Amino acid sequence: MKQILTIAGSDSGGGAGIQADLKSIHANGGYGVSVITSVTAQNTREVTRAFDLPTDLIDAQIDAIFSDFDVAAVKTGMLSSVEIVGTVAEKLRQYSPSNIVVDPVTLSKSKYPLLQPDAVERLKTELLSLATVVMPNVDEAELLAECKIRTVDDAKVAAKVIQAYGCESVLVKGGHLSGEKSTDLLYVDGVFTLFEAERIDTKNTHGTGCTYSAAIATHLGLGKDLVTAIQAAKDYITNAIRYSLDIGGGHGPTNHFYFLNR
Repeated sequence: MKQILTIAGSDSGGGAGIQADLKSIHANGGYGVSVITSVTAQNTREVTRAFDLPTDLIDAQIDAIFSDFDVAAVKTGMLSSVEIVGTVAEKLRQYSPSNIVVDPVTLSKSKYPLLQPDAVERLKTELLSLATVVMPNVDEAELLAECKIRTVDDAKVAAKVIQAYGCESVLVKGGHLSGEKSTDLLYVDGVFTLFEAERIDTKNTHGTGCTYSAAIATHLGLGKDLVTAIQAAKDYITNAIRYSLDIGGGHGPTNHFYFLNR
């Protein structure tokens, strides 16, 4: 079984972060291993606190994984500080995994900051250049590209700017764009590819970005090409949202194992 590493924060509510990643990796056919960067206190309503782990402990976790497991792909999520971004980038350069999916997490759904402002530049200069694919949502793409995004054409402009930081490809997620379809835009080798799915009317979308990026990393680790991996992950996250869980008092989580309940 292919081993997929997630480097991200912990969500005590289980819908996002490391917890969502491990569920998504397992549901898509991989074996999940993890490195925790931060511990958050959160539920479906909000994030109330966050605590960053010491970088030497993050170092030790990464060394422990790569010294024993054959890591087929890596995804990164919450890397909240300059120091954490630098540590993770250094270790990924050291171990050079074949597939790296960067989910540039900046805010929780309740707008709690998960990436410190001074870490954005470090992300651009050190981590993005290592990525097989960088997959920001619209808000994150606006931050990275320093432009407004309202349409698919705007997303194309932003994708080109982000790709110039040195990553192999950019996938701008369109869940926050208007329209009947949820349209994601991939930019790779000078070519744009659209991934469309029906837009599902539900408030229960906690952890969609984490779940989606972990699924893409898993399918890349399983040996699929990028377009096929994204399409498989897109189909998966669409169904995980369609059968999402109405639990908690806020935005409920996606249903990572919807296929078991059906």
